[in-house]
Amino acid sequence: MQQAKFSCQENQAEFLSNYKDYGFKDKSAMVRESLNLLREKLEAQRLRESADLYAEVYLEDSELKGLTDSAVQGWPE
Repeated sequence: MQQAKFSCQENQAEFLSNYKDYGFKDKSAMVRESLNLLREKLEAQRLRESADLYAEVYLEDSELKGLTDSAVQGWPE
């Protein structure tokens, strides 16, 4: 496993020092889990933004709406 050195604010260091209270075996485990959660949150945000953009394009493009409507004709509802 690679190591990384970073700086944090005093309140963050204090929070990190309470790793056992949150069920982590050490500070590194707490940081790794925090980074994984942040990555998931950022990826979900990016996905929502992308979906919003696609929805906006779909609403503004009547040709695309027609193409979509024709593609679903005959499908059970």
